[in-house]
Amino acid sequence: MDNPFAEGENRVIRPPATVLVIFGATGDLTHRKLLPALYNLAQDEYLPGGFIVIGAARSQLSDDDFRQKMYESVKKFSRRTLSEDLWENFSKNLFYQPIDGTNQADFARLRNRIEDLCKERSENFNYLYYLAVAPSNFGPICTNLNRSGLVESTEDGIRKTAVIIEKPFGQDLASAIELNHTLRGSFAEEQIFRIDHYLGKETVQNILVFRFANGIFEPLWNRNYIDHIQVSVCEHLGLGGRAGYFDKTGILRDIVQNHLLQILALLCIEPPISLSDADSIRDEKVKVLKSIRRFEEREIESNTVRAQYTSGSIEGEEVPGYLEEEGVAKDSTTDTYVALNLEIDNWRWAGVPIYVRAGKRLPKRITEITVYFKRPPGALFRGRQIIELEQNILAIQVQPKEGISLKVSSKPPGPRMRIRPVEMDFTYDSSFGIASPEAYERLLLDAMKGDATLFTRNDEIEESWDLLAPVFNSWQGSKPPPIYTYKAGTWGPSAAADLLRPHGHRWRRL
Repeated sequence: MDNPFAEGENRVIRPPATVLVIFGATGDLTHRKLLPALYNLAQDEYLPGGFIVIGAARSQLSDDDFRQKMYESVKKFSRRTLSEDLWENFSKNLFYQPIDGTNQADFARLRNRIEDLCKERSENFNYLYYLAVAPSNFGPICTNLNRSGLVESTEDGIRKTAVIIEKPFGQDLASAIELNHTLRGSFAEEQIFRIDHYLGKETVQNILVFRFANGIFEPLWNRNYIDHIQVSVCEHLGLGGRAGYFDKTGILRDIVQNHLLQILALLCIEPPISLSDADSIRDEKVKVLKSIRRFEEREIESNTVRAQYTSGSIEGEEVPGYLEEEGVAKDSTTDTYVALNLEIDNWRWAGVPIYVRAGKRLPKRITEITVYFKRPPGALFRGRQIIELEQNILAIQVQPKEGISLKVSSKPPGPRMRIRPVEMDFTYDSSFGIASPEAYERLLLDAMKGDATLFTRNDEIEESWDLLAPVFNSWQGSKPPPIYTYKAGTWGPSAAADLLRPHGHRWRRL
């Protein structure tokens, strides 16, 4: 059996016995990601011996109804073909409990159901709650869990209790601080796992190994050798039925505040004390986020670009403009594309421009980190019909094709002295012979084990919102900067290219 988590004899240790309660169990996230991830963990033999899943939602379903719905979801969305024998054993651990997140009496019934199931298994279970629900329900559910006696304090030693919170975590700094305060009324900080699925992707996790396990890169990872950095999160899809959510959010909140800044923080951290200590890594990420220079009001127009897509063509298919999408207000100023010019004000990165962009309805789906190294002196090659040496480029592709490539200069065969760029690259499937696991597989496994390394801490969330607060204030102010447009199927507005020109840079062709 191909096992993406196994490394020879160094097999991943199974988590302790766990009851996983998924609030929002009839929603899209559960169908597309969570249950398929759990099924694949079962196939890899990494679920604990004692394992119970309770789906919780408003719908009135029986256990068998829920199992049938999850069977169809796993069959459709699992990265592996569903095995009927494995499903039969796996589905015996699936149960359903109708619940209204605002009704405390329903939580008393949930507690009785959990206790009955645990008694049948005769094991001491940890409790893990996954909130795959709208953010407005985070507070009421956590409060009712606590009032119903379903949250054990970390000092009790009877069982461990934790909660997984999906994004968005707040709409701005004030709401994020308020939500953190509400959650800590029921759970200790170490019990709260704020999930960002990008951190579960293999290539993102590999950033730390790539930097700190290779002697040829760590000495160069600073302002003396790196010219600039680009981080691109590009989507070719439009709203996908999420107009109600997206038109109130925008791409800056939806992608940059969480996914993109988390990637950037990992890329630029100082060496942590230990890779086995979650807070050691998260402390260093917070230092990066604190060090990113905050925008002065007068700088926002020259260092940020926002835009909306107009009608165009994606992969030969005509698509409507953003303001023509169903569910979008006709006078909406919501951003579907943003580009920012950032700088980290610390000793390692001072003076290195960092360009980030994110957008919808771009030509293709790709997330990539690109590190441009400084050009070497070209004096040695004068008179050799070589105009300018190209930069060495390290490209880390997070999705869809996970891998890393390095562009170097080389002489092609022949009697003439010429220089051409060549790329050395690897992808996970070709180099390791197996497909990478889905991000939710790793994150669910870590949460069951109590490993918070790949989850964001409260101060990380608040620093991210603090960084972007001046941008939101400017965009919503009395004299906001312009909202540019770009045709669907293009790489964004021309103003985004202008952002790089003062430094003599341009966006990488993806």
